[in-house]
Amino acid sequence: MTQSTSVSKGGRVSRKAKKNPDGTMSIVDHLRELRTRLLRALAAIAVTTIIGFIWYEHGIPAWAIGPLHVPRLPSLGEILKEPYCSLPPSARATFSADNECRLLATSPFEMFMLRMKMGGLAGLVMACPIWLIEIWRFITPGLLKNERRWTLSVGTIAGFLFVLGVVAAYLVLPMGLDVLLHLGDSTQISALTGEKYFNFVIALILVFGLSFEVPLFTAMLNLAGVVHYEQLKDKRRIMIVVIFIFAAIATPGQDPISMLVLALTLVVLMELALQFTRIHDRRAARHVSEWEGLSDDEASPLKVAPSSIPAAESIYDGDHKGIAGGGDARPAGGSGPIPKPSLVTAPSGAPSVSEPPTPTPSPAPSDASPASGSRHAPPAAVLRRGPRSWNDSTGDNDSKPGQDTIQSSSFDDVL
Repeated sequence: MTQSTSVSKGGRVSRKAKKNPDGTMSIVDHLRELRTRLLRALAAIAVTTIIGFIWYEHGIPAWAIGPLHVPRLPSLGEILKEPYCSLPPSARATFSADNECRLLATSPFEMFMLRMKMGGLAGLVMACPIWLIEIWRFITPGLLKNERRWTLSVGTIAGFLFVLGVVAAYLVLPMGLDVLLHLGDSTQISALTGEKYFNFVIALILVFGLSFEVPLFTAMLNLAGVVHYEQLKDKRRIMIVVIFIFAAIATPGQDPISMLVLALTLVVLMELALQFTRIHDRRAARHVSEWEGLSDDEASPLKVAPSSIPAAESIYDGDHKGIAGGGDARPAGGSGPIPKPSLVTAPSGAPSVSEPPTPTPSPAPSDASPASGSRHAPPAAVLRRGPRSWNDSTGDNDSKPGQDTIQSSSFDDVL
């Protein structure tokens, strides 16, 4: 990624980043993009935190547009304290003159800090689509097409399971509080402070939400080839015991209702994950190669066993004649030299192949000397076989390829 510098009308220098054609980025460019993504996410969280701070005390009134009627949305404080206020008055203390259900505050800044804390958590949840999109856009350029598909699918399933856990925790909360606050109601009465109560609610929501991700984590390990169905099937009873122990420790209230709901829900989800691993392993077994799992120096099994090589067959029959029954037979007894095969006559119309003629030796030169005035004898004709023949007078090619030609040459060339 490169930068282009331009000067605006006010004299300010603006730098705009240009993307490289190949999509590569330097470390500085990555840090700049990370800063941009973080600023956008923090800005969205800040806006939604302000909305959550206001929503903590004030609900959204009911409104209607034509035939559409939207009921009043309770405030965030009313939604969170509803499980506690649903308990009978005998199980909780009432300090207001109008007998309205309220939580107790034991310090001057407790109510303000609690409102800031709950408003920030609400803003983080409300802004999750924005900061999740920013994270997705930051990591997407480094992923392949199939990795993007798997990441998007896993993220969607993880979000759905977390929301399912939050809903389950909110439904379990009144039952858990009812059991806990009635254990010693004959001698005590509960007066929960806002900080302790909201910490209990948030802890329960996080425990349920994160616990519901365990089956998805198991399925991801199976897709990666770390665990298989046969391994998990043999340890099913051990896994159920571990789930109940985890539910007893992880639930903040330590009540049996929350523990049973969390444990039974996790057992059902884990069983669904086991069935997913069984189906995936069965499908993967159909495409397993024969050499998979073998070491480099171990031979893979063959589909077909090698057959024995048959004995060699003789090319002569019982009468020592050729296979076609023609031609001269070998000498009696099968011994002696094989007769020389006769020449094969070419079929009619086929070009005949003959041996090249033997060159005629050139006659010896005469004994007459140049001094006697006699002339040399004319050069003899020498038979040569070649693809071309050149006329000495015109230089034209008078022969055809593969044709025997006679070229004239002097005795010096011949000798």
